[in-house]
Amino acid sequence: MARPEANQHSIKVEEGWPVIQEGVDKLIKRIEGDNSQSFSSEDYMRYYTTVYNMCHPNPAGANCQVLYEKYKNIFEEYITSRVMPSLQGKKGEALLNELETRWLNHKMMTWWLSRFFHYIDRYFVAVKNVPSLQEVGLSSFYNLIFGEMNNQVRDAVLSMIDREREGEVIDQALVKNVLAVYVDVGQGSLKHYEKDFEEAMFEDAAAFYSTKASKWIKNESYKNYMLKVASCLKHERETISCYLQDRSHRKLLEIVEHELLSVHATELQEKEQLDASPLTETSM
Repeated sequence: MARPEANQHSIKVEEGWPVIQEGVDKLIKRIEGDNSQSFSSEDYMRYYTTVYNMCHPNPAGANCQVLYEKYKNIFEEYITSRVMPSLQGKKGEALLNELETRWLNHKMMTWWLSRFFHYIDRYFVAVKNVPSLQEVGLSSFYNLIFGEMNNQVRDAVLSMIDREREGEVIDQALVKNVLAVYVDVGQGSLKHYEKDFEEAMFEDAAAFYSTKASKWIKNESYKNYMLKVASCLKHERETISCYLQDRSHRKLLEIVEHELLSVHATELQEKEQLDASPLTETSM
């Protein structure tokens, strides 16, 4: 991005902000489905230059601080007034589908606004050592939406995973895209994925396979039980692992093996001996 020419003049925030608000309103209309709204290179330069003029000649001064806060407020107001109401009341896959759409829209909004305010990123953010515009945009969505609805989102994802374990065909792409939100917002860190999803996912897997094991150990022969174990492990490796983070794979398999094998080791040993006994073979 080229810096505006030196003949640009400084303006007050209250003078320049209506221009920026015009761009914000236009962007929101586009995101909300009004395809008649578009941005030309001239539009983009006008917004960028307006921000520059509001910050000039002190890019680390009070005006930049005000604009930085206004940038954050844009997201907070939009999420509170538009995004949250669209999610509230929805459950299960309907909630996840709406969340997927809203997250894609939010990333688009973050991309455009961070370009409008790029001068803030280049100078104010660097000098003040505050979160980048990209980070502010992404974290605002996560803090406001997942801060209130993470339990519903996580439980909807886990429900789909368990349904697939039962043999149902699910929308794997939807699960993968929703789980990607936990990772995207961390910008390279898995802290949100680990804290807000992974722990509960491990607990859910343990409960699911504990229930299965209790049923199978009573009703199945050793051979059939071990075939079911092999099938479950294959499913976790080849299916569930497709949409989980790599770091989850090994522990998930360990949990499945523990619930299906280690917990019932004594009973399995007895079944194996019983299946191998001459009496059992004769009676069969």
